[in-house]
Amino acid sequence: MARFRLQGTKVLAVTLDGGGDMVKAKNGSMVAYDGEMAFKKLTGGGEGLRGMVTRRLTGEQMTVMEVKGRGTCYFADRAADISLVRLDGGKLHVEASNLLCTDGGLRTGTTFTGLRGASQGGGLFTTSVEGTGWAAVMSDGPAVLLRVTRGMPLQVDPGAYVAHQGELRQSFQSGVNFRTFLGEGSGEAFQVRFEGEGIVYVQPSERETPAGEV
Repeated sequence: MARFRLQGTKVLAVTLDGGGDMVKAKNGSMVAYDGEMAFKKLTGGGEGLRGMVTRRLTGEQMTVMEVKGRGTCYFADRAADISLVRLDGGKLHVEASNLLCTDGGLRTGTTFTGLRGASQGGGLFTTSVEGTGWAAVMSDGPAVLLRVTRGMPLQVDPGAYVAHQGELRQSFQSGVNFRTFLGEGSGEAFQVRFEGEGIVYVQPSERETPAGEV
């Protein structure tokens, strides 16, 4: 199985032992490698024909490459901070632009996000990663892990959302954001409300959305 480790906070090192070891990584994110490696460009966002149709309908794009071989490969993207997420049969939901690398045994697909995707100017679907293995998630600044428990919902600015996992339900509020309370809001904006049990990953830097910074 591929071995994931961080070199500092902005570079991911993945060691492959050959014999079928493989990872999927964001296309163009390889910055160095030693040993013998083979790279093959793939089209991500889902597996098989269903994934292809979903990508065309939703605009969810995730160009990835398959990496095989023996040695260590180093990945990074625009000096983003990287967090490692261990999955043991569960599912991770992550914005496609924030997913750097996954173990080859993990399955990827698309998940409906509703108004959150529209508020961010992207598609209405985001990427899901499921199975057993490691995933590397990027964020603009060190990711903050916020736990959600029953009876204690969490409100998240969609521009700061990165990923979530666990038994969580999403709902949306329109026409209000955190800047509205300071008199700095403009246009339509959204908050995402998470309820249930799980973890939400947020970044300390907000994306631009159709309504500006939210």
